[in-house]
Amino acid sequence: MNRARKMWKALEPFHAITYCAPETRRATDALGLKGGWMSYFGCRAAPLGPVGPEIVAAVFYNFHPAMVARSIPDAWKYASPSQLLDARLTAVDNAVRRMFPDAVSDRGFDRAAELGRRAAESAPLAGRPIAAANAALDWPSEPHLVLWQATTILRESRGDGHVAALVAAGLTPCEALVTISAAGGPAKEVFQLNRRWSDDEWAAASDDLRGRGLLDAGGMLTSAGHAVRQQVEDTTDTLADQGWRALGDDLTDELHDVVRPLSAVLMADGLIPADNPMAMRWD
Repeated sequence: MNRARKMWKALEPFHAITYCAPETRRATDALGLKGGWMSYFGCRAAPLGPVGPEIVAAVFYNFHPAMVARSIPDAWKYASPSQLLDARLTAVDNAVRRMFPDAVSDRGFDRAAELGRRAAESAPLAGRPIAAANAALDWPSEPHLVLWQATTILRESRGDGHVAALVAAGLTPCEALVTISAAGGPAKEVFQLNRRWSDDEWAAASDDLRGRGLLDAGGMLTSAGHAVRQQVEDTTDTLADQGWRALGDDLTDELHDVVRPLSAVLMADGLIPADNPMAMRWD
């Protein structure tokens, strides 16, 4: 496993507290937001400001635009982006204090926060709108929240780079999901439930991939399809490695070693689904 992918696996669970901890849903329910998906879209898009569904669908990439439009811009009617930024930070604070009470009270997050912030400040932001929006936010004062914000910037920097890789590979949002499924990822039904592409849209994307020689008659990736999928993953890792290269090997390894045990606790606790974090149910 290369460095960028190893760091993503180590850091992703701590970032994902935002979307998986029940504290977030309680906080957004209290503001009046309707359902888990409005909570997700509102909290994740909040750093961008009160943008419309077209922008959110574009930068999030693989959600059906109509699915996004069910939550955005209505979310802003119930709570402003600044209110949602406060809500998500408070929710993470409460969740981490619940799950790691000793580490929070004993300042066990200090070194992780220091290294995480240095890593986030080294992460590439050019051409990465969600990462840049998160990087523009003020840093919190508590170490565990500094670490969470750092993992969020790093995760979104990688995610923005992944979108660039998909665009460069000529994979539309639905085609990206079809190729992941065909490569052995989540089944079509899982993606349809969580991204809301219709049978007709899935079939049209599959037909286009077959016409390009990327998918066979049975719906499996051809050798060319595997090559394109691997190209996307390799490009994603290469783009993400820019930040880790700037941070340096020693500090990158140290950050990995201090955060990985925290993420292991989250995974063992079942807060973060181990099988398929990219296709969770939010409703």
